[in-house]
Amino acid sequence: MKEIIAGNKSLVRAIIRKITGSYNEDIEQEVYIKTWRNLDKYKEEGKFRQWLGTLTANVCRDYFKSKRYIQSRVETSDEEILETPCVSSSPEEIIDSKNRQKIILNAVNHLPAKMKKVVVLAEFEGWSQEQIATKLGIPVGTVKSRLFNAKKILSEQLSFLIKGE
Repeated sequence: MKEIIAGNKSLVRAIIRKITGSYNEDIEQEVYIKTWRNLDKYKEEGKFRQWLGTLTANVCRDYFKSKRYIQSRVETSDEEILETPCVSSSPEEIIDSKNRQKIILNAVNHLPAKMKKVVVLAEFEGWSQEQIATKLGIPVGTVKSRLFNAKKILSEQLSFLIKGE
């Protein structure tokens, strides 16, 4: 197993980076565990690197489907979500922008849990309504309804931000 890891580490890491957008040690470890568990199922019909690459891609896809991933995205800290204001902005504008973002995130955090998940996935992660429905195991109509109601609540709670401009 040591030879497999040593000889394929760069391949596994490259696939993880390509699919997830960053290196994830947990996914890499899961790949090696699944490789070890399924080594007896590998048939010499194709290249081992192809088999390992497919296994790695499947582990990455499984990670995106996992409750752990979805929960981690819903509970992402404010600092990870906050956008960095334009460098040419004055210090006052940067502080104001960060404050506005924190107010918005706070309002999202206080939404009912079901609405919060849908808003985070749609607005912060950029997922389509169909993707959200599939990941959460709910109908697309429910996703649309939750988004509509969440946006209505947020617009009422955050209307002072628009008036203040």
